[in-house]
Amino acid sequence: MRPCVHALNNCRRQTLLRAIASNTRWLLKRRETFPLHRSYASVSAAELQFGQPLHETHPHLLKAGELTPGITALEYARRRSKLASKLPKNAVAILAASEIKYRSGAVFYDFHQDSNFFYLTGFNEPDAVAVIGKSTDDDDHIFHLFVRPKDAKAEQWDGVRSGTQAALDVFNADESGDINQISDLLSPIVSAASKVYTDIIFESKTKSFFSRFLHDRSSKAEGIAKILETSSILHLKDVINDVRTLKSDAEIANMRRAGQASGRAFTDAMRQAWTKEKDLAAFLEYQFRRQGCDGSAYIPVVAGGQNARIIHYTQNNHILKEGQTVLVDAGGEYGGYITDITRTWPVSGHFAHAQKDLYDAVLTTQRHCISLCRANASVSLDELHNIAETDLKDQLSQLGFDMSGKALESLFPHHLGHYIGLEVHDTPGQSRRTPLRARQCVTVEPGLYVPNTEAYPAHFRGMGIRIEDSVCVQDGHPLVLTTEAVKETEDIEALRG
Repeated sequence: MRPCVHALNNCRRQTLLRAIASNTRWLLKRRETFPLHRSYASVSAAELQFGQPLHETHPHLLKAGELTPGITALEYARRRSKLASKLPKNAVAILAASEIKYRSGAVFYDFHQDSNFFYLTGFNEPDAVAVIGKSTDDDDHIFHLFVRPKDAKAEQWDGVRSGTQAALDVFNADESGDINQISDLLSPIVSAASKVYTDIIFESKTKSFFSRFLHDRSSKAEGIAKILETSSILHLKDVINDVRTLKSDAEIANMRRAGQASGRAFTDAMRQAWTKEKDLAAFLEYQFRRQGCDGSAYIPVVAGGQNARIIHYTQNNHILKEGQTVLVDAGGEYGGYITDITRTWPVSGHFAHAQKDLYDAVLTTQRHCISLCRANASVSLDELHNIAETDLKDQLSQLGFDMSGKALESLFPHHLGHYIGLEVHDTPGQSRRTPLRARQCVTVEPGLYVPNTEAYPAHFRGMGIRIEDSVCVQDGHPLVLTTEAVKETEDIEALRG
């Protein structure tokens, strides 16, 4: 008798999931000693689909053992263990995935996962909740992952879901369940916890599935809300920031890959003549992908002439004119990790004297600050900012600027740098007053923006120049992640001959 197609497909799915699960658990125990070799008997991985790429389905994107590009299942497990080690006994941390956001009607924006949730799970689908519980054993924890169930009809419209079984077998959860049953699933966990670490109840209603669930206060939500209200609730933000701030070798490698690809795209752009901001913006986005990035990390700034004085200028719709400079702030993303680059160069390919003088003032300051991005320098981002201000004042005074009073506040209105990683402004809320440590990644981006008024030397009026690199702090020297983007004036001019 011919078997039912659905039953056959389900059997194959379970067989392959068991194979993936067996090999993934073996990986978590033995990867440090032996290379990974998976075998699936007669079952083809191509017959099984998940809500995101895996090595079994996308070997051209992920290596064996990787759960997301560059990051192994073992590393995700270690991250959860590290977080659990910072929690009190029998405490839990609760995190929610992002929701799909809509422009209008059924037209949605690109999905972007909550960075803390992604960091701990590697799960890149919406509408999910992760719970990491600290057991009474200091060296152990339990990982719950509640996700959308498999649904053939919904998947035909909105794309494949991994489902609850894959949460166990692929993403290595100890327990899983249907996110639609979150009230029943979460209530006993929260009730039994000594403390609950979460930022969900402090979020806006639109932040995630779970925050919306709580704000809507359905009968099910009321039960969870009451439990949370009577529980000992603490912010998770500071704990997770402490876990995320120092990057692993794999994270640094991903950021270096994004920086290298993006830097090459910048240099390729400088080789060409551009007449429109939008064309230059489109070229960079294409080149980021072509060079190996997943896409742009953020909306780029492509600002010609006086537009460069607007820090977050993103209209990118003006004409680029001879005699002007163009400031470009853009970067690619790889495996969720971003890079952040700014370069300023002459539209004609050659700097005018005044442009070169102001550019060199910024470049000299940036070089000095980058040289101090090492652990043994014992400087914080705030201290680096103060050093940049001193350097820029000295440089501008030599160029004839009146630097008395608060003159620099108008010329250099933003901070020198910020932390980077899975987000452009990574680990939000983390202090910039603490000395930089090895494996922290930051930007160094001094800039000068000269108002078009008589208070400033005529030949500099209306100029905007910023130079930015992504940098990884190391013990004895900085690692510039974006070095392929040329920035010396001689190198920039040589690109156009």
